Amino acid sequence: MAKLKITLIRSLITALPKQKANAQALGLRKIGDVTIQNDNGSTRGKIRVLSHLVKVEPVSDDK
Repeated sequence: MAKLKITLIRSLITALPKQKANAQALGLRKIGDVTIQNDNGSTRGKIRVLSHLVKVEPVSDDK
């Protein structure tokens, strides 16, 4: 399954409660935090809510 590297690049201080909850669900707490998540509908929905706060990059599955 494809993976996504998600990096928090903007502060959550002025974010709405729904945005803060989605960031926490993705494992993002502070600026610069990075998490690797599966590329599925659930993750894409969370990214859509946080699109102005995060940077998303595909991760290759080279083994």
